[in-house]
Amino acid sequence: MSAVGTYDDDTLPLQPPIRLPATPELAAAVRATPLAEALLRSADPAASASGPGLPDTVEVDELGGAEMIEVLRHGDDEEVLRVWEDVRRRVLGEAHLVRVVRLFLGREAASETGSEAAGETPGTSAGGVPGELVSLGLARPAEPPTLTPLGLWAGRQVIAEVTGQEIPVMGSLAAEDAAALLHGLRCYPERERLEELTGWLATRERGKAAEEIGAALVEASPLGRAIGVELLATDLGDEGREVLDRLLGTPRVGAVIGARLGRDDRHPAPDEIAWVLVDMAATLLEFGGESDEVVESVGMGMAPEDQAGTIALLALGDHPWTGQVLRVFIDRHPDAQVSAAARKALRRLHGLAQARG
Repeated sequence: MSAVGTYDDDTLPLQPPIRLPATPELAAAVRATPLAEALLRSADPAASASGPGLPDTVEVDELGGAEMIEVLRHGDDEEVLRVWEDVRRRVLGEAHLVRVVRLFLGREAASETGSEAAGETPGTSAGGVPGELVSLGLARPAEPPTLTPLGLWAGRQVIAEVTGQEIPVMGSLAAEDAAALLHGLRCYPERERLEELTGWLATRERGKAAEEIGAALVEASPLGRAIGVELLATDLGDEGREVLDRLLGTPRVGAVIGARLGRDDRHPAPDEIAWVLVDMAATLLEFGGESDEVVESVGMGMAPEDQAGTIALLALGDHPWTGQVLRVFIDRHPDAQVSAAARKALRRLHGLAQARG
């Protein structure tokens, strides 16, 4: 999984985790959808006359033919979900994908599964929901319309395909290493974060777990690093605080830890100030914060001429997010002097990168 790599007004903010039923329940929901039932009837002449047929826009061969129907009938749960992912790609056009994303972003947790989500015949539309979404078992024709659990499962796939953002599923990080844990927890609200952390700690000794998280801070993204510092400081007891104490001497990361915890015994060295400022600003940028929040995190209430001087230093910090932070100041800072300083700093950053090869 990769963090958002560029500043863009259209970048999707990090989305909170979702709760999904277990794989067997999702596979059962697939088999109970109107489209799956119609596909299975289409392969059985005796049954095909006993229920609604396939929508006019659906061709069995285009969806995978006899092999696809065999998987729906006798495949294991993982195979059924793989087939349904492919069916979803073939059936839903761009307009429908946009609708799935909009429903996903405005979602409310869904609890019903299986046939409860399959209330309409293929091709119909109710409650403003396209018939294709109902036929695939992704949305229920309610007012307001909502995604089913199968729809949440599909929506997560669509967002990953469109934006590259992998939205975590609650409980899915328990078997991951500390680096993946910090990456995944970036979008978790506090209560869900503690729940996920508890599951991750269940199979680990607390001291070793703290050491793992501490080691992951160096390579973590800015937001992942901020979360790791918070976990060590507040959720892992004395073991976590001991790890943070040892990390204070680490160049750059130690300075970030000192700044985040307000440690009087660890102030940034002159050559660390730019790196710390960028790291703090990038945390907001990575989360999807407003541009004025990013600007304020670096400006810290300074006058424009002082901000311009600070911005000029950022190119010297060699932080991987420096370019993204500078672009916020170029595009969004209301003072022309500061914007000009950011443009100059970005040119200098590019020049230094070329010089390093």
